[in-house]
Amino acid sequence: MSDSTEILLQVRDLKLQFGDKVVLNGVSFSICKQEVLVIMGLSGCGKSTVLNIIMGLLEPTSGGVLFKDKELTHLARKESNEIRTHFGMVYQNAALISSFNVHDNIGMPLRELTEKSDGEINAIIDSKLELVGLRDAQEKLPSELSGGMQKRAGLARALALEPELVLFDEPSAGLDPINSKLIDDLIIQLRDKQKVTSIVVTHEMESAFAVATRMVFLHEGQVILDATPDDFKKSDNKIVREFISAYTDRARK
Repeated sequence: MSDSTEILLQVRDLKLQFGDKVVLNGVSFSICKQEVLVIMGLSGCGKSTVLNIIMGLLEPTSGGVLFKDKELTHLARKESNEIRTHFGMVYQNAALISSFNVHDNIGMPLRELTEKSDGEINAIIDSKLELVGLRDAQEKLPSELSGGMQKRAGLARALALEPELVLFDEPSAGLDPINSKLIDDLIIQLRDKQKVTSIVVTHEMESAFAVATRMVFLHEGQVILDATPDDFKKSDNKIVREFISAYTDRARK
């Protein structure tokens, strides 16, 4: 568990509906500093949607997101965006700008959102690329990187502004086991050494149990389980049991 019980972020009764389609139906959870909260569930259950609402990319039909004592969903756009500079996002497809090399991709948020000098920005870029093992890839374009390297470059960019909270959307998707473990190890390192809090959306059970301090399971737009990894494994919830069983059966083949 985390070294602190101070709540960093709360998701309160999030509801999202498009016409007759209910995507989220009262999602609530909180995360304390230095936790790694893993959100799991079947495809289409609303996992990535929750991240997009936290980041301000989607507006919920009702409910809210609190960061420390600030209700983000009802703030003016400028103030909301300023607070969200405390967040970093690692997208499923890395979302690197194809015409920028790795160095410029990492430096983009620093140049757009801070008044730091070129020397300060270059030092930060070097340190973040060192952290993710890409110091020698600064001049490469995203198309010249493997899938695992693109994910790590996306993580370095997410860390550029020293965020308190990092959101990961399917960080292991499409990666081989070696690169998946590299990403898992980085998430754990961020928690233990950099004191970063993370929310990880994934369907990869092995990665989930490797990094999680707590796990939330979404089903049909609702949280049906919020538990430690050990309690998650022992859950008698039928849907969660079927999910774990399906993964176990697949892993044995």
